[in-house]
Amino acid sequence: MRKPRYLQTGADYHVTAKINRGEFVLESKVIKEMFLQTVKRAKEKYSFKLKNFVLMDNHIHLLIKPGKGENLSKIMQWILSVFAKCYNKYFNINGHVWSDRFKSKIIESFQQLLATFRYICNNPVKAEMIESPEDYLYGALWFIQHRIFDIVEPPDISIRMALTDL
Repeated sequence: MRKPRYLQTGADYHVTAKINRGEFVLESKVIKEMFLQTVKRAKEKYSFKLKNFVLMDNHIHLLIKPGKGENLSKIMQWILSVFAKCYNKYFNINGHVWSDRFKSKIIESFQQLLATFRYICNNPVKAEMIESPEDYLYGALWFIQHRIFDIVEPPDISIRMALTDL
């Protein structure tokens, strides 16, 4: 029996989801764009703020805050299942895209919010994909730097503080 997911009204969450078998499903730009389009569609269907994200080749990180009356599990289930259906249709295949349930951690303090924001931004740097987080086209920092706010939210004061240390 799996553990229940802890949810808290008004909380920010660090969400991760891994690709099945560790495959590099998200390696291509086309597939990364497919995921971003799925998130855009989710924002039309559900109320949530995406404060940060990064799409790695075999996993994703999101810093997300569900809107009032919204449920993180329903939002993530929709995003992950719709993406999987689009991916399978694109390649004319069947089967699981995601390895397991998504993982989520409630952000419990301002310091944890800043640390999580930085961690997500620096994921492609740590993986030696790029030298600077703002250079990564599939992370929120690139969108913030280019003032594109259709997926990620404009940075509030707490996020601007995290940006100063990157």
